[in-house]
Amino acid sequence: MKLSSREQARACDDALEPIDWAALPGGVRRVDIDAASGTLAAIESGNSKHERVVLVPGLTGSKEDFQRMMPVFEAHGFFVESFDLAGQYESHTAGPENLTPARKRYDFELFVDDLITVLERIPGRSHVLGYSFGGNVAQEVFVRRPDLFASLTFLSAPPVPGQAFRKVKRIGWVSRITNGRIGGALMVWGVKSNVIPVSADRLAFVRARFALTRASSVGDTITLMRKTPNHRMALREAAVPKLVSVGAHDLWPIHVHEEFATAIEADFVVYDTGHSPCETTPHQLAWDMMQLIGRAGSN
Repeated sequence: MKLSSREQARACDDALEPIDWAALPGGVRRVDIDAASGTLAAIESGNSKHERVVLVPGLTGSKEDFQRMMPVFEAHGFFVESFDLAGQYESHTAGPENLTPARKRYDFELFVDDLITVLERIPGRSHVLGYSFGGNVAQEVFVRRPDLFASLTFLSAPPVPGQAFRKVKRIGWVSRITNGRIGGALMVWGVKSNVIPVSADRLAFVRARFALTRASSVGDTITLMRKTPNHRMALREAAVPKLVSVGAHDLWPIHVHEEFATAIEADFVVYDTGHSPCETTPHQLAWDMMQLIGRAGSN
């Protein structure tokens, strides 16, 4: 469906019905991407010769997290892609043991190199969204390869540098006394237990993903999120338009996200939802991204 206004996007979100999250929408194709870490499972929609949108998922997430957004972008003439991070869901065979030389842990360079590989598949600049930990990876790639970006959107991304969990609401203090592996185990338990509630149709899929997702990738990534990069100055000076988007009930307080948006001179938008606007307010998020993309085209 083509959207003509933000009000229409909100109405579409209000009318969302349960779906089978494991079944992709019509027109969305499965593809494999060969990266240094291994084979990355990906999905794509639209004409690859059109303006490109790349959606990067977060920790314990997957490409399917964006399946409500992809048909919106295609309807507006974009080519849109997403992929599972190494070690996550259907990219579970991708990992540090496949690198040359092999490494023992999932490190930041692995995820950065994988995203560069994804972006370089098609010549030109892409509109990139980084969701949660995907936002950490996206900003690191941006400062190294700004030539690959036409715009940059952060979705529920850690809004503070360094030990990002210290600012998480209510339970941030726990991160001071746990390591990455323990933190990863707690995160998996929390997701499976629906501590942060999701709909019944969504919960079944979220739990099923853990049959493939590597525990080591979760633990190692938790460790990496304790070292969230600080590229505020580079982002502030960036020529491309930026958006910080977040749900009103996100893990981090809204004022912390707003401070991040101000620091990097990005647009800021808050949705009446939780940590996953891509799933619960997908039309509004897609609309706001397309407004950003429109500005990118006029620069």
